[in-house]
Amino acid sequence: MKQIYYKDVKAEEAEGCVKAKMRWLLTDKDGAENFAMRLVEIEPGGHTPWHQHDWEHENFILEGEGTLKTREGETKFKPGDVLLVEPMEKHQYRNPGEKMLKLLCLIPYKKEVKE
Repeated sequence: MKQIYYKDVKAEEAEGCVKAKMRWLLTDKDGAENFAMRLVEIEPGGHTPWHQHDWEHENFILEGEGTLKTREGETKFKPGDVLLVEPMEKHQYRNPGEKMLKLLCLIPYKKEVKE
């Protein structure tokens, strides 16, 4: 069993992000052998990179509102929404609002990233 307070985990800059940081809440270093749990914090006007990869993202929106951009267009989301980004789906999380956007992102352990 492990218990932490999320603010005790350093918010790190991530490559290609604008006004967005990530906290790696649970990883294999904590005994989570199959999935990593990240908290993504995106400031107003910020976004993640426009990218794709071989694994899915499982998201839960905690605070703020935003859009998920894919090749099909943009989908708005709000607190309480659950999102699934499928493998190889090009995507980007955006915060066009005026408040901080916070979302949980769970990913399986795979390394290869394709831009």
